[in-house]
Amino acid sequence: MTASGRPSRRHEHPPASPELPAPKAGDVLEIGGAASVQFAGKRGFRFRVIKVCPRPTYWGWLWLTGYVLDSKGQARERREIFVQREGLNIGS
Repeated sequence: MTASGRPSRRHEHPPASPELPAPKAGDVLEIGGAASVQFAGKRGFRFRVIKVCPRPTYWGWLWLTGYVLDSKGQARERREIFVQREGLNIGS
């Protein structure tokens, strides 16, 4: 509620659990079905993060900008993806 008694439009969420640090620029992630159903099965890929959108979204979800990596670790495609934080795996 606001001071005027109206409901607040801003949603406050509890912080992410400490064992799940937010990804940061330079991280390489394994993106699969746990991150979002659209990346399940053979549609998964490795992804190098270049930006984490700071704007609030649904609790536990993030907008990431980065590059899809090929088998040699070379950037092949720039993408923005919407993923669940708990479904992200840090790759090598």
